[in-house]
Amino acid sequence: MASELEPEVPAIDQSLLECSAEETAGKWLQSTDLTREVYQHLAHYVPKIYCRGPNPFPQREDMLAQLVLLGPMEWYICGEDPAFGFPKLEQANKPSHLCGRVFKVGEPTYSCRDCAVDPTCVLCMECFLGSIHRDHRYRMTTSGGGGFCDCGDTEAWKEGPYCEKHKLNTSEIEEEEDPLIHLPEDVITRTYNIFAIMFHYAVEILTWEKESELPADLEMVEKTDTYYCMLFNDEVHTYEQVIYTLQKAVNCTQKEAIGFATTVDRDGRRSVRYGDFPYCEQAKSVIVRNTSRQTKPLKVQVMHSSIVAHQNFGLKLLSWLGSIIGYSDGLRRILCQVGLQEGPDGENSSLVDRLMLNDSKLWKGARSVYHQLFMSSLLMDLKYKKLFAVRFAKNYERLQSDYVTDDHDREFSVADLSVQIFTVPSLARMLITEENLLTIIIKTFMDHLRHRDAQGRFQFERYTALQAFKFRRVQSLILDLKYVLISKPTEWSDDLRQKFLEGFDAFLELLKCMQGMDPVTRQVGQHIEMEPEWEAAFTLQMKLTHVISMMQDWCALDEKVLIEAYKKCLAVLMHCHGGFTDGEQPVTLSICGHSVETIRYCVSQEKVSIHLPVSRLLAGLHVLLSKSEVAYKFPELLPLSELSPPMLIEHPLRCLVLCAQVHAGMWRRNGFSLVNQIYYYHNVKCRREMFDKDIIMLQTGVSMMDPNHFLMIMLSRFELYQIFSTPDYGKRLSSEITHKDVVQQNNTLIEEMLYLIIMLVGERFSPGVGQVNATDEIKREIIHQLSIKPMAHSELIKSLPEDENKETGMESVIEAVAHFKKPGLTGRGMYELKPECAKEFNLYFYHFSRAEQSKAEEAQRKLKRQNREDTALPPPILPPFCPLFASLVNILQSDVMLYIIRTILHWAVEHNGYAWSESMLQRVLHLIGMALQEEKQHLENVMEEHVVTFTFAQKISKPGEAPNNSPSILAMLETLQNAPYLEVHKDMIRWILKTFNAIKKMRESSSASSVAETEGTITEESSRDKDKAERKRKAEIARLRREKVMAQMSEMQRNFIDENKDLFQQTVAEEASNSAVLDNSPMVSDTTLTALGPAQTQVPKQRQFVTCILCQEEQEVKVESKAMVLAAFVQRSTVLSKNRNKVIQDPEKYDPLFMHPDLSCGTHTGSCGHVMHAHCWQRYFDSVQAKEQRRQQRLRLHTSYDVENGEFLCPLCECLSNTVIPLLLPPRNIFNKLNFSDQPNLTQWIRTISQQTKALQILRKEESIPNIASSKNSENMDELQLPEGFRPDFHPKNPYSDSIKEMLTTFGTATYKVGLKVHPNEEDPRVPIMCWGSCAYTIQSIERILSDEDKPLFGPLPCRLDDCLRSLTRFAAAHWTVALLSVVQGHFCKLFALLVPNDNYGDLPCILDIDMFHLLVGLVLAFPALQCQDFSGISLGTGDLHIFHLVTMAHIIQILLTSCTEENEMDQETPAGEEELAVLALYKTLRQYTGSALKEIPSGWHLWRSVRAGIMPFLKCSALFFHYLNGVPSPPEIQVSGTSHFEHLCNYLSLPNNLICLFQENSEITKLLIESWCQHIEVKRYLEGERDAISYPRESNKLIDLPEDYSSLINQASNFSCPKSGGDKSRTPTLCLVCGTLLCSQSYCCQTELEGEDVGACTAHTYSCGSGVGIFLRVRECQVLFLAGKTKGCFYSPPYLDDYGETDQGLRRGNPLHLCKERFKKIQKLWHQHSITEEIGHAQEANQTLVGIDWQHL
Repeated sequence: MASELEPEVPAIDQSLLECSAEETAGKWLQSTDLTREVYQHLAHYVPKIYCRGPNPFPQREDMLAQLVLLGPMEWYICGEDPAFGFPKLEQANKPSHLCGRVFKVGEPTYSCRDCAVDPTCVLCMECFLGSIHRDHRYRMTTSGGGGFCDCGDTEAWKEGPYCEKHKLNTSEIEEEEDPLIHLPEDVITRTYNIFAIMFHYAVEILTWEKESELPADLEMVEKTDTYYCMLFNDEVHTYEQVIYTLQKAVNCTQKEAIGFATTVDRDGRRSVRYGDFPYCEQAKSVIVRNTSRQTKPLKVQVMHSSIVAHQNFGLKLLSWLGSIIGYSDGLRRILCQVGLQEGPDGENSSLVDRLMLNDSKLWKGARSVYHQLFMSSLLMDLKYKKLFAVRFAKNYERLQSDYVTDDHDREFSVADLSVQIFTVPSLARMLITEENLLTIIIKTFMDHLRHRDAQGRFQFERYTALQAFKFRRVQSLILDLKYVLISKPTEWSDDLRQKFLEGFDAFLELLKCMQGMDPVTRQVGQHIEMEPEWEAAFTLQMKLTHVISMMQDWCALDEKVLIEAYKKCLAVLMHCHGGFTDGEQPVTLSICGHSVETIRYCVSQEKVSIHLPVSRLLAGLHVLLSKSEVAYKFPELLPLSELSPPMLIEHPLRCLVLCAQVHAGMWRRNGFSLVNQIYYYHNVKCRREMFDKDIIMLQTGVSMMDPNHFLMIMLSRFELYQIFSTPDYGKRLSSEITHKDVVQQNNTLIEEMLYLIIMLVGERFSPGVGQVNATDEIKREIIHQLSIKPMAHSELIKSLPEDENKETGMESVIEAVAHFKKPGLTGRGMYELKPECAKEFNLYFYHFSRAEQSKAEEAQRKLKRQNREDTALPPPILPPFCPLFASLVNILQSDVMLYIIRTILHWAVEHNGYAWSESMLQRVLHLIGMALQEEKQHLENVMEEHVVTFTFAQKISKPGEAPNNSPSILAMLETLQNAPYLEVHKDMIRWILKTFNAIKKMRESSSASSVAETEGTITEESSRDKDKAERKRKAEIARLRREKVMAQMSEMQRNFIDENKDLFQQTVAEEASNSAVLDNSPMVSDTTLTALGPAQTQVPKQRQFVTCILCQEEQEVKVESKAMVLAAFVQRSTVLSKNRNKVIQDPEKYDPLFMHPDLSCGTHTGSCGHVMHAHCWQRYFDSVQAKEQRRQQRLRLHTSYDVENGEFLCPLCECLSNTVIPLLLPPRNIFNKLNFSDQPNLTQWIRTISQQTKALQILRKEESIPNIASSKNSENMDELQLPEGFRPDFHPKNPYSDSIKEMLTTFGTATYKVGLKVHPNEEDPRVPIMCWGSCAYTIQSIERILSDEDKPLFGPLPCRLDDCLRSLTRFAAAHWTVALLSVVQGHFCKLFALLVPNDNYGDLPCILDIDMFHLLVGLVLAFPALQCQDFSGISLGTGDLHIFHLVTMAHIIQILLTSCTEENEMDQETPAGEEELAVLALYKTLRQYTGSALKEIPSGWHLWRSVRAGIMPFLKCSALFFHYLNGVPSPPEIQVSGTSHFEHLCNYLSLPNNLICLFQENSEITKLLIESWCQHIEVKRYLEGERDAISYPRESNKLIDLPEDYSSLINQASNFSCPKSGGDKSRTPTLCLVCGTLLCSQSYCCQTELEGEDVGACTAHTYSCGSGVGIFLRVRECQVLFLAGKTKGCFYSPPYLDDYGETDQGLRRGNPLHLCKERFKKIQKLWHQHSITEEIGHAQEANQTLVGIDWQHL
């Protein structure tokens, strides 16, 4: 940090080094007053060791402290040298069976979902891998730090509490033996003394509050005047604020300020200034002034250096104590005794208490040190764990209040230890019975929520940030309550009962304050002005949901408790609604001769609240009475007779009516807060204790009262009583059509009311309501979720309610109801509903939202249509009710119900006169169906001689009452069956009539007397059925005929295509790529195809037409026409690199002419293959630029492309591009002059070219020295014999049009700019080199991809690749026409000199350091610049051939020099062929020239094999290159994959099959060449082992190997500490998938400067490892990160999937993750194809939020 600036390290005081620990300890042993002695020693030495300057020197301080301060104590304890003493203690100690490993931040932890007592029981990785749980269902998470491993704790696991390692230690656990028996008496006394003094000292100094004086017994004699300005951490100010303030206050650089801020955040405090008092005070005032504007200021203290010194030593002491007690359980026990011993001041004076109660005053570092100590001492010793738990519970209230006012995170508060104590079942029970813990927690909680309204209910004011912060802290109390309740008692003592019920009373008090909170009143007239606060109340409800459920679970375990709890709850509810009728006048309602008294109450006018926890708790307990059968065993103990059902149902009914009215749109003016409340009321997180319990409460009420009365009260509450009690009310309504809204509202309300009745009768899947168990309930939930659509595991889990252990119970039943479909390369695994479960589908399932219901209905009808069934969705068969609820079904056959059904059917029959809706009718039909199903069930299950009292069928066949003699319900249904306006419901009505007839038959068979009056309808029914059957048969025949005709047509079509296959393929091919050369052109079919040289196959000229994507104009590609261009993207690449550490120091001076074979950084060009006119593109690009300038003034946002760097998106496919490639005809055809028959052989040709290059060099030299006298000049001219036919003054005319020339320059400059990272300069001599290099590199990378995927070289390439390679090669071949001739000739001379030595060039690289393919491309493409001045008749083709042969020979030598053929014993027995003999001969020659530094000759077979393998990639690349350069089609043999195409390639490239012939044919010159190549000094160094060289064939690069199991990655990352901030754990460890480096991403500590900007570790790494492109795995988030440059990045789905085929980004679900090889291959393929940048571009275009992220800080 600042240490760089102040190098003067204070020298070590000699007297310190001379201190002897042994002597000091001896002195202490003699001493009478040990405390004074030790304190004096500390007072003297601590300030000399610690805090000697502005910056800490931890290594030196620790060394001295060990020597001078801790050493004596260790001697004192052992009574001998601690090096022997401690190991002795360790041997005597029995190893613990508890693991107790304290987790670091980010370490993986495992919880077994089958065996853990609750989710907080976790194992560390080591214990987990050695336990039985690794084969169970487990969850993996990363620790936030601070918990410890529960291995060995028998109370934490239902089975398998020990791992392999800790099992060994359990063999002889005697019950609670005293660990002190293993220690000698004197050691115990001494340890006790020293622990007591030291622990006391540490506690005293850490809780010391004065800033400039020490406790009296630690004061020094001579006191220095040195102070620290100490800055403390808080959670209010941001990093940026602190950094900015520090820069102003203490004049430090930003780097130092970042360092300070990081330390403050990590350790909780850091001194930012050292000096005398005023100097520090001044800094303090600046900091306070600067940070007190918006919030409370940062905490700063000016402290005397000696205090800081003692505090630092105090921390050191605590960690020392922690390590000492590790040697023996006895020592641990002594420390626990010392810590919990009552001090002199009575209550709360023990050291442990003092630390706990001062927790919020300590800084972060001090807290974590003493928490660690508590964990390793008090929580590891079972006896003292109990005592500590009691202290903790006694101080609970104070600790929590401290925590709520403190601003540090929960994990830094001692209150966080509650999770270690309350989750231990035995401790939790003990604390409940002895300390009344339940009541304490609830009371503490209530104390913090003080705001109440007049009725004593909670009232939350506006939810400010501070409110929310406070409230979040208070919620942690609920968590503690959950911990205490999470493990349920098996045996109840009277004490436990009494204390639990006391706690239950307190809990009811809490719920009472919630009953009716946040009431709402309907807004009429104008919209609500301020949205009322609703979130706090719902947050509270959500947090309490599990606690409420657990309270009920506890009650269910003991009958006495259940009865008491039920009474208490009922009493509280009575008290809440004691004044139930006040102010509300009673009214009498009557329909169908029934009447009932109730109160006048309108939900739409009065206050109503959605929060009714007391009623809902009572509903829960009532179900338990039914489930545990207490209701039938002890009816006399229960106050069932006192229940007033109307009172019970009143509030839940209001709540459901409120929901209905909101759906009907009556509360629109109440704004969103109400909509949100209704949403959460039904939401899966809350519904269990809200909506579901309201339904149960209504069911309870209905089962205890006359259903007619219930229905009338319900009509009244729904405000529909009017409509149904006045005859013809509907008619009146529809005649006054004035109020469309009112009609609509009433319709919706009627629908909602019918839906509610369906729910009350149909929802019997809660154990206790219906005769079902819990799995039936989950099965039903899953069936209904999957009947909407197939779902992934995580989606399904989200839609099911979780219990307190975060379990949904889904896994146990899912197999029974669904099939699992595995995912492909993308997407995730899906569950699909088994078809046999469809019959259990209930359209009016109560957990469907409106949208889900309509989706499910649609999906189910579609299924039925596919299976050719009718589309009715009848109500499913339901399980019977429990006896307590049995009378519920009567609601279906009650008079009022039948009256409602009849009325609605009547409206539907006379459908014009009334206001009604189809949904209303659909619900009525469903209700009728339910009643019939119910009756059928009753009849089927009836006992002998029992009369079935449920007679719905009979009731619906009777006509209505007089006076109006309306027809029976049945008759109306028959009428409706033929109504043309009800097509959709016909099937359902038909199903109802069928079921009705079945019931009738059953009744008849049971009682022979048949009912006369209905016979008529039956015969009529059957005749109608016949009609219908006939119609159906005809329809079926017609359908079959249609299908047959269609089948015939498609067959004919297929035959036509088969017969005219060629025709179709041709058209397809022409469409696919207009520019493609048709490979089966008749000209070249029978000859062998040759790609280069004088014998090159002549290809007829192909005319090429292309269409511009911008102006849609078609144009032929010609030399003289306007340029056409392809959008292209040029990027630097290290995908093929064998050496990523090379850095170009100064790009301006770097010469890229020779490419090293390690390909450390290349330039890759890719294209999307879309063609534009050059001028259209220019116009498009200008408009993009203009738009960008306008946009920058408006919004300072990035786009996914960087216009300043010339980037744009292809106008058609939005692919990222940064330049364009011109489309050209094959350039060689343009420059090729006449062919003469006799062409020189290799030797002659080399001679000629050497002469020409020499001549050129002399000329160039002269041009550079022009002013020497002309006479000299002429003499030189004579000396210079120009080779025959060579005219160096001739300049060829450029055949291309201006616009093509301009595009050649444009693309060349772009390649140069990107490839070298320099400013564009079209004159630069390196431009042509970069163009050739990009061509070579791109071909090499494509060859690599094809080889890796085992695809044939000339197989069907994607047309964008094909177009790109063709354009790129032709461009590179034509680029010399726009460069300076002399420059290109210079490059050629230099390249040529590498192969054919020339005295004018000194320092050329050796043959081992050249990539031969780059050399070949450079030579071939630069050659025309020389050949155009040669009129001696040597053709270009000859030159190509000789250059190719020459480079091939050099490459063979390169391979032979570097091949280390390992001598296999499997020497081929076959007699050596000519290749083997030839290669052996060549190898001999080589040994001769290298001074036999080469190894002894291996067998010829091996040599030939390694030559063939090594040269294959070069031959493949060359074939691609010459194919695109000269346009000769590839031979068909190479177009298929299979054998190695060595011979075919050689033929195509006009090479002899035995490559060594090249050397033999021109032996005299090749010998000279080989000799010159081997003379190079570097070759000698290599052969002598002084340097390395690349060997061939080069391995292809792959991404790193990832482990199969994700947790090993997490483990690796949790051991990774940030390389910059000494040993600190990295928050976001990120793995580079290219090279495997772990980086500390997204943090200030590891930011570096790159091109003048601060960037994070990943961005910096992309520049060194991937030349700007990076692929990373963020280990904690399980996310793949793609980065390109500083502004581009995106997240990509990771290659790790869980067993359900889903990724888990953010590790939220915690299912075990395993590597999916295919997905990882896909990422690798993106990398090989250089598509990362393109992938990012597409992602950013698709998702605008990605653009706003500061990628450079990652």
